[in-house]
Parts: sequence; C-alpha cells; structure tokens
Amino acid sequence: MNSFLESKPDSLSASEYILQNFEPSDRIAVLVRDRRAGETIQRITTAKNAACPEFQAWLRHKNISSDVYIGMNALKRDAQSRTKEDIETIRHLYLDVDRNGPLALEAIENSGLVPRPNYVLETSPEKYQVVWKVEGIAQDQAETLQRAMVSEFGGDPAATDSTRVLRVPHFVNRKYETQHLVGARAEATQTYHLEDFRLRTDAHDGPLHREAPNEGGRSNPPGNLSQSERDWAFAKRALARGDDPEEVIRRIADYRETISTIPFTTPVSPSPKPSATREKH
Repeated sequence: MNSFLESKPDSLSASEYILQNFEPSDRIAVLVRDRRAGETIQRITTAKNAACPEFQAWLRHKNISSDVYIGMNALKRDAQSRTKEDIETIRHLYLDVDRNGPLALEAIENSGLVPRPNYVLETSPEKYQVVWKVEGIAQDQAETLQRAMVSEFGGDPAATDSTRVLRVPHFVNRKYETQHLVGARAEATQTYHLEDFRLRTDAHDGPLHREAPNEGGRSNPPGNLSQSERDWAFAKRALARGDDPEEVIRRIADYRETISTIPFTTPVSPSPKPSATREKH
C-alpha cells in the first residue's frame, strides 16, 4: 500500500504548517478569493504574523465564503506584490496533482527520482498538492524541476511557476459544489538540495546544476554535475530512510543502464506567465 495514502492522524494546524515551512521573518503572500463575489484579497506579511491567532481568526472568517491560499516562496523585504521579480528565496518545490492522484503519489514514492515529500495536502478527494522544502535552489532551477515533475508524474503544467499559491490545511476548499476540508500529512523533516532531485530536464531550460566539487579539488563546470555525485546523493537519501543496500545498488545500476540507452532530454510543458491571482483546486 502506498504509505502516502495510509491513514494517520492529521494534527497539523494552519499555524504549524506556516511556521514549519518558513522562517518567522520571511515575507509571504496570503490570498483569499471569493469566487461568487468576484473578490480577491492578497495580504503580504511575515510568516510569524500570518501564523498568529488574530490573523488566523481573520482567515477563518473569510473562509466562510472564500478560499484560502499561501505563496510558497519568500518575498523581498520591500515587495508589494507577488511577481517573479518579488521572489527573494525559493523555499519549496511542489507538484499539483489534479487527476489520478493515488497513482501519481505511488509513482513519486517509488520512482527514486525525487526525495520523500515533506507534506502531502489532500485538497479535494484524490487531488493532492505535494511539497518539498528546499534551500540553495535558484528560481529558474526550481521552475525547471517543477516542469520536469509534471512531465514525469503528471499534474497541472500551469502550476509550475515560483509565484504559485497553494492551499492551506484546516481551511475549507469551496471551489467545488461539495466542500472539502484541506488536510496535510507531514512526511519527511529534512530540507532538500538540488542534488536530491534526479529528474531529466529539457535542454532548452538551460543548466540545472551549479558547480559541485569532484576529485582532485577541481570544480565541475555549471550544468555538469557528475553522475557519480548524483548517484551518491541518491544512495545517501535512500539509506537514510532505511532502504535495503542491495536494492539501492540495483536501482542505481538500472538507472545508469536506462540513461545510457535513451536521449537526455524529455519534452515538458512551457512555463506560463506569472499571475498575481493564480491558485489551485
């Protein structure tokens, strides 16, 4: 059985979710949208303030008729909007799975191409938003990886930009006729880096990997992280979660055999233009 789908207590509140995903001083965008009234309100504030009881009470009041979303990346100190130019730090990678949800989660868990997610949000029945906490990843690299995840696992190709807002747990999804309380399951606790993601990317997206050390104290040119370094990062991650060493070796060998017989690039959908009111589910 897919462990992402196993029943487990969902005790993660909206405040806990925000504070676990951001530094208290991070400036983030919180958006509420009333579809019936055609009203959208966006507040830019610190994560600490967004998690405080007074702000959460305001969100619960708005949730009576509106949907609640949060931007997943930190904004610049003087940002007054949520455009790509306003992004200061990439805090997350994410995948919006709006069809074949259980199959997509199973593929993510078993692929070996991405690490275990930090959170899986069920936004409506069998629809999910999958979130990884990251650091040291540039904006263009994040969007490249998110397009590659859509190509590999399915999901919404329009939900790959760094300005995307996602659902918040313990608020009601009012987009559909049947309302749904959004739940979040905490999975992994670590923060990931570029080398933890082994996805194929479109060559037109440009170099994905930054310089990385190799033998002899030299540095690989940008975009040329060695396969051995990628395999070692994968092995450390797999062994840390308790995978059998022989199985890890077999998967690395299978992966190397695969990449030696197929082209490097995989077509992916182009990134859409950013919008200040994008939201999902």
